[in-house]
Amino acid sequence: MAGRKMKRTAPKGGKPPIGKTLRKNWMLLLMLLPALLYVIVFSYIPMTGIVLAFKKYQYAGGIYGSPWAGLDNFKALLVAGKLGMVTRNTLLYNIAFIFLGVVFEMGSAILLNELLSKRFKKTAQSLMFLPYFISWVVAGAIMYNIFNYEKGVFNHVLTLIGIQPFDLYNSPGAWPAVLIFLKIWKQTGYGSVVYLAAITGLDQEMFEAASIDGANAWQRIRYITIPSLRPTMMILVLLAIGNIFRGDFGLFYQTVKSSAVLQPVTDVIDTYVFRLLITNSDIGVSAAAGLYQSVLCFVTINVCNWLVKRANPDYALY
Repeated sequence: MAGRKMKRTAPKGGKPPIGKTLRKNWMLLLMLLPALLYVIVFSYIPMTGIVLAFKKYQYAGGIYGSPWAGLDNFKALLVAGKLGMVTRNTLLYNIAFIFLGVVFEMGSAILLNELLSKRFKKTAQSLMFLPYFISWVVAGAIMYNIFNYEKGVFNHVLTLIGIQPFDLYNSPGAWPAVLIFLKIWKQTGYGSVVYLAAITGLDQEMFEAASIDGANAWQRIRYITIPSLRPTMMILVLLAIGNIFRGDFGLFYQTVKSSAVLQPVTDVIDTYVFRLLITNSDIGVSAAAGLYQSVLCFVTINVCNWLVKRANPDYALY
């Protein structure tokens, strides 16, 4: 009608106006606000510090007042000659962590699910979960007191039975196995919780039908449980791949310390950046190494997600 203000409504089958959505869901959006602010303050605002990778940092000028250095910081990283080594170590360790993590976490969840005694199941799950709460500082101290060459318990026992003591902290070849064991020991209990929750959510009628048809426990695991866990596994693997060029700083620093003998096999990008900052106080080069690490992670996760999306879109993150 002429002269009367027409009320705007969403077309049939279309999206409602943004204002109506905000008024309807304002309570949910208010609950989301703290998480949104956290991400903005601690994730997005610090990203402006990326410019340090292209500057010669001076305390007087600060982040934005320091003079530009172009690619000099990246050249310094390449000249140091350790960037390739720490990148290789970070990648290989994380590949081992992801692969073995999936095997042990999924396997532990399946075994726990098959246990008939609820009391034993709860006890076993609690004991598996306990290492997750032990900090790497404590774990490193315990390990040092066990394997110390002069006063360690392990070498003391070897001496008592007439075997030559083993100097772990001067044996680089043993450390890849040690670090992988420590990582799996600490993360298996926590990671198995996700798979155990996924197993609990499966339709139990499938297992009952399989049992009626004569399937044993192994056949139910092989043909029902493992295929049903595949979507969960793919999501967790993709999330882990997003950090494949980021090392667990606590693991690689607190257990190895700053031993120069072990650095060729234990040094990762995170510990290398930390040492650059502490020993050389070169903030620009440290920022360049951090940017290099972030770009590698960004490219890797996007490529892997694209490959997964082409193979099966249901398993992709986005």
